[in-house]
Amino acid sequence: MTRKAAALISGGLDSLLAAKAMQQQGIHVEGINFFTGFCVEGHTHAIRKKDKAKPKRNNALWVAEQLGIKLHIIDIVEEYKDVVINPKHGYGANLNPCLDCKIFMVSKAHQWILQKGFDFLVTGEVIGQRPMSQRKETMPIVANESGAEDLIVRPLCAKNLPPTRPELEGWIEREKMFDFSGRSRKPQMALAAEYGFDDYAQPAGGCCFLTDENYSVKLQDLWTNRGAKKYDIDDIMLLKVGRHVRPSQAFKLIIAREEGETRFLSGYRKQFQSIKTVSHAGPLALVEGATLNPEQIRQACAIVARFSKGKQADQVELSFSPANGEPQSLQVKPMPAHEIPQSWYLV
Repeated sequence: MTRKAAALISGGLDSLLAAKAMQQQGIHVEGINFFTGFCVEGHTHAIRKKDKAKPKRNNALWVAEQLGIKLHIIDIVEEYKDVVINPKHGYGANLNPCLDCKIFMVSKAHQWILQKGFDFLVTGEVIGQRPMSQRKETMPIVANESGAEDLIVRPLCAKNLPPTRPELEGWIEREKMFDFSGRSRKPQMALAAEYGFDDYAQPAGGCCFLTDENYSVKLQDLWTNRGAKKYDIDDIMLLKVGRHVRPSQAFKLIIAREEGETRFLSGYRKQFQSIKTVSHAGPLALVEGATLNPEQIRQACAIVARFSKGKQADQVELSFSPANGEPQSLQVKPMPAHEIPQSWYLV
């Protein structure tokens, strides 16, 4: 009887190797990838020139292709909000609820294998690799709180952990798994070479934007100025794009940094107030927040003009467009760089 395992596939090297290790033991493996909205590598790579050398691909789908397995992509955007907003185990260095995230995803995957008739779960975790969610003392927490208990197999560090049910039942062999630990990725890279993988996502950091300090600053600003911890999928995407400048609690500017971002932000012009330079080449900017009064419109236009080719000009013509209304033309003097406080920039 062929045993079946569901592998959590993030798109990184570790999950690739963990799933391959199970295939090497004759296990039928299928992948699960959870879509939270916060891990969209190809999105920013595709629209920015500085990322043009990076592969424009979904790494989870790519991993599944390398393994020759079926990948189930499961949308958890709405359910995941409670994990981000109210993490029982708190945040990491930024707004990353890593331990709660792992518990939630393993719980969802455990429910999935029970429904689909699979035997156990596989993850690419390695003891000591992540400071919050991949420690020896947190792994039992994940097992217990997710309900998966001893059905989680971690092939890359299995020899450092108590035997799981698949090992005790003889479904897999413990001696054919590994004892990796710590932050070094050299053992994984050596194993990748042994398996014949020479192209994979760079083994560092992960793709979750919540681990990024700059992104977390912008998300916290969003919550603070809305007066509530809430977000939707458009918020998630827009926080990844452009230069974010907040002149006041009333509004924030999202200013495109290059042509690709201008094209992307153009898709939101019907939902937001927007500003575009007319007399000089320059960026498109979205205005997030309350309807601007005339004084705020001039201030916002002066800031946007600062990032145009007319930043040294006496006057720049811009077009200000309400979300649903007729655009108006303004002539403003670009705001000098030294008059834009550093505190306005949300890095």
